[in-house]
Amino acid sequence: MEYSSDEESDISESEINDYVDKPYEELRAGKYKVKAANSNLRCPFCAGKKKQDYRYKDLLQHASGVGKGSANRSAKQKANHLALAKYLQTDLATESDQPQRAIEQEPVSQTPKQDDLFVWPWVGIIVNIVTEPKNKDMVDAEYWLKKFAKYKPLEAHILWNSEDQTVQAILTFNQDWIGFKNAMGFEKNFEMDHLGKKEWSERKGNLGPNIYGWFARADDYNSEGAIGDYLRNNGELKTISDLVQEAAQNKNDIVANLANKIDMTNETLEHMQYKFNEKSISLMRMIEEKDKLNQAYYEESRKMQRLAQNHVRRILEEQEKLNYELESKRKELDSWSKELNKREALTERERQKLDEEKKKNDVRNSSLKMASIEQKRADENVLRLVEEQKREKEEALNKILELEKQLDTKQKLEMEIEELKGKIQVMKHLGDQDDTGVQKKMKEMTEELEGKVGEMDDLEALNHTLIVKERQSNDELQEARKELIAGLTDMLSGRTNIGIKRMGEIDQKPFHNTCKQRFPTDEAVLKSSMLCSEWQENLKKPEWHPFKVITVDGNSREILDEEDEKLKNLKEEWGNDIYNAVTTALLEMNEYNPSGRYVVSELWNFKEGRKATLKEVISYILKNMKTLKRKR
Repeated sequence: MEYSSDEESDISESEINDYVDKPYEELRAGKYKVKAANSNLRCPFCAGKKKQDYRYKDLLQHASGVGKGSANRSAKQKANHLALAKYLQTDLATESDQPQRAIEQEPVSQTPKQDDLFVWPWVGIIVNIVTEPKNKDMVDAEYWLKKFAKYKPLEAHILWNSEDQTVQAILTFNQDWIGFKNAMGFEKNFEMDHLGKKEWSERKGNLGPNIYGWFARADDYNSEGAIGDYLRNNGELKTISDLVQEAAQNKNDIVANLANKIDMTNETLEHMQYKFNEKSISLMRMIEEKDKLNQAYYEESRKMQRLAQNHVRRILEEQEKLNYELESKRKELDSWSKELNKREALTERERQKLDEEKKKNDVRNSSLKMASIEQKRADENVLRLVEEQKREKEEALNKILELEKQLDTKQKLEMEIEELKGKIQVMKHLGDQDDTGVQKKMKEMTEELEGKVGEMDDLEALNHTLIVKERQSNDELQEARKELIAGLTDMLSGRTNIGIKRMGEIDQKPFHNTCKQRFPTDEAVLKSSMLCSEWQENLKKPEWHPFKVITVDGNSREILDEEDEKLKNLKEEWGNDIYNAVTTALLEMNEYNPSGRYVVSELWNFKEGRKATLKEVISYILKNMKTLKRKR
């Protein structure tokens, strides 16, 4: 019966050991099949896996590894594999005694037993090499390598036997099973000629001129003499089963290490994919927000342009209206002059009166002409100011648009650079370091990244230049504002909607009203003036700074500290009106002149209670031109 994922229910890590008994009993009852028809072993809890043919040792290692150390398996799967390990150790322990299916070997004449001890690395021994002048090549190692080249020996070593003045040779073969096969073939060659170790042992004392050879085993390893010393110094005794088990263990260790590396690589790739998706979503949100800001900016610009056009149209209409009225007055005066000329025939007294009226009309006509000239000059100045303001506004808008474009380009480059960096990191994790195609692709991506970084540096330089120009334009506007404040101080005095306000100056009216309620009339005036002057001086002191910094939506801002001792005492002693007057002046001074701590003048829209724009000031002057001239 296969294990089904539908039977799973979530269990915690702490309940694994408690859950082991249930699948163990099901394994014993035969609900899950471990032994296949071909006597191979399989894992019933890994249905669908490619490998379903295990040896006992490998299946036990698989079950123990998943049950104790797998990070990507659920607690239920770990408990099931622990139960399988328990079942193998308790109920299928006899399977471990069955012979392991080792690497199949080609048959040799004398099949070695699993427990036979051989010298490893595999060694062949050649003895009874007689040293004669005609056979002097036989003491050369190259001679024996060539003689037995079909068995592919790796090295040949010549050993001297000082007792009988004979030479012995040692041939070393490959350490794998192919080397084992070649060594057995080497031994078989001598046995077929009846010159093996058995014959050498039987004919000792009468060996003749023939050479003898065989595969080195335990008795050779433990023998006395040059051969035994060489074998003990350069090899060790191992059985075939030992070598099979070592090879299987090395293979399992390699597989486990590779599986662990694959799991770690998969986790790294998943983490990088998550980061990549997160960055992609953030990028899409930024692009959407940028599009919304651009749309809002475009609509606001269109609105400002419409307002400016309407304002200019109203100014031109008012100018035409004034010109029409002036022309009407001039025509009216001309008609009066003609009427006076008709009455010249009247009496002298009337003539004198007419002359006086005529002189007065001439004076009035002259004044109207002068006023017309002044009006024309004022209109030209206003138009010039409107054109200059329009040009400066267009330049500022163009600079802002160019900065927006530069910022968009910079953000796009930064995002492309980040995306290229991410791709390079992914290529480093996925690609083979020896893969020339991957290396070429990484090189191209690196060059593209360097190009993008260069473009971003150029944009930074251009952006810096535009910012400097924008600051220069802003400085020019501020200078124009200062000149307007200085020149219009007298013109905009009195109760007007647009005027000059002294920012940071305390309003005396709340002090006067409060003192008037607490003191006699004469004393109240003096007391209110002294109290107002005292707090005005307190505002100038740099050591008194009743503000605190708070963070709202990630942005830091400075607000008034209502818990300040001085402000609390002022509110308790003199009430809310004086407290509000002082805090208002304090906020104005902190906004307009926090470093100097003195009163500064500012163009102000008293009707809306805010700072007036240059456009509002010029419009107000044009509308009230006649009134301002009369005041002069």
